[in-house]
Amino acid sequence: MALIDNIIARAKSNKQRIVLPESLEERTITAADMALADELADIILIGNREEILAYAAKLGLKNIDKATIIDPATSEKTEEYAQLLFQLRQKKGMTIEKAREQVLDPLYFGCLIIKSGDADGQISGALSTTGDTLRPALQIIKCAPGISCVSGAMLMITQTPQYGENGVLVIGDVAVTPAPDANQLAQIAVCTAQTAKSVAGFEDPRVAMLSFSTKGSAKHEVVDKVVEATALAKELAPELKIDGELQADAALVPSVGAKKAPGSEIAGKANVLVFPNLEVGNIGYKLIQRLGNADAIGPILQGIARPVNDLSRGCSVDDIYKMVAITACQAMDAK
Repeated sequence: MALIDNIIARAKSNKQRIVLPESLEERTITAADMALADELADIILIGNREEILAYAAKLGLKNIDKATIIDPATSEKTEEYAQLLFQLRQKKGMTIEKAREQVLDPLYFGCLIIKSGDADGQISGALSTTGDTLRPALQIIKCAPGISCVSGAMLMITQTPQYGENGVLVIGDVAVTPAPDANQLAQIAVCTAQTAKSVAGFEDPRVAMLSFSTKGSAKHEVVDKVVEATALAKELAPELKIDGELQADAALVPSVGAKKAPGSEIAGKANVLVFPNLEVGNIGYKLIQRLGNADAIGPILQGIARPVNDLSRGCSVDDIYKMVAITACQAMDAK
């Protein structure tokens, strides 16, 4: 799978500091061991050093002693991070006592490491819910400048090289925001294009804003939202190649694009697809995956100022390893 190989190679070329707070979870620590052995990233594990090393030894892992292991209960930076959390959240009712308690949570501690500039990204979710992963990220790291909503992109590696970027498409939102308004949809478009560049390595993202209408072929308020979002995305990122509203075939098939949207620089050439809402996006990627026998990689969270990614609780060791590489690529671009 050339795309994954390229992502891994880029991660190795500029090692980033990736936090894995679920350090006593078997798949996570095994993936950490692989990443350390391959010099994929500098791994930071959160927890008691003796417990982590003992668990690694029990599993027969040989490389965990190469990780940076930080215990919130004993770290010399714990009080500094508690003070930072208090400063960030005091207007929301946070007290210093509550901050000192919350900083002991590995997911919060990891985000505070990133906020302080001592790490570049974080991955959790093998044990934690999406809410538990996102909450500290949004409270501490916050959204990227100009962005107010988080979304999830998926890399789709298809067996149809005539579409997208030699068969690869980046699509969003498939994971987070159920019913985006026009402004949020514009942000999702910009963020998904950025993911296409930083993770998939697209030099020239070409974004299609999808709808059931192409260039006014149907009238409806949901079509109006896509048209408005396209205009807002152009304002948000004037350099972005984007067009809409486009039906999926008009976005992907050159002959259909030329007929339905003549003169469009995107129609028939899109490699980034933005769905009008989460329902369509989630259904769409799973249909591509199952009926088209495509590989789906993600979701990759986007819109956060520094990368924080969420794993499925059913993830494999390989999934976590790949997400370390993906998060590292995002981190390079976020600096």
